[in-house]
Amino acid sequence: MSHITIPVTDELLRVLRQRAESTGVTAEEFVRRHVEQLMDQPDDQFRDAAAYVMRKNAELYRRLA
Repeated sequence: MSHITIPVTDELLRVLRQRAESTGVTAEEFVRRHVEQLMDQPDDQFRDAAAYVMRKNAELYRRLA
């Protein structure tokens, strides 16, 4: 497994540790989970294309419903 190091302020680290503790995980696990969630989100280009298709075909979808 690879590792990454990022600089954070003492205040950010304090808040991160508090939030992690409130969910019952380590700070590292808390960050890893949130990074995974971020990476699983579709990118802006996909969202824009999907919104365009939905707008373009709204009447068709309404009729099919």
